[in-house]
Amino acid sequence: MEMSAYADQPVSRSASRSSGVSNPRAGFWQRVGAVILDGIVLAIPSAILVIALKGAGYAVAMLLSIAYFTYFEGGATGQTLGKRMMGIRVVSLDGSGSIGYVRAFARWIGRYVSTLIIYIGYLWMLWDKEKQCWHDKLASDVVVRVSD
Repeated sequence: MEMSAYADQPVSRSASRSSGVSNPRAGFWQRVGAVILDGIVLAIPSAILVIALKGAGYAVAMLLSIAYFTYFEGGATGQTLGKRMMGIRVVSLDGSGSIGYVRAFARWIGRYVSTLIIYIGYLWMLWDKEKQCWHDKLASDVVVRVSD
């Protein structure tokens, strides 16, 4: 087992040819909880921006969302505040640790693709072998439980 960039959290490599990560995948409700918590974290400053800046506030709030998810999911921990509270994180599908900022930005864009048809991209993890949503597939990552 090797240590990830997140020093106290090992990233296990498995013998499976489909994935280099053997950490248990995050469950559907853990991920829903993280989305709700992140939504609350972003809703407060976004509402203030929209009220203060009127129409321009929507654009600034979107930039805030991009920065938040790209910085935290692309960083060494792979955790937004919501993911940290739920005990989950984003790691590279190949088991190499952090997904980096470019893939985190692609993942952010993929969230919108996941919502296009009645959120089917989010529900996809319920029957996917790797428990990946469409935005996970786009960024070649998985969401795993943080090791104890």
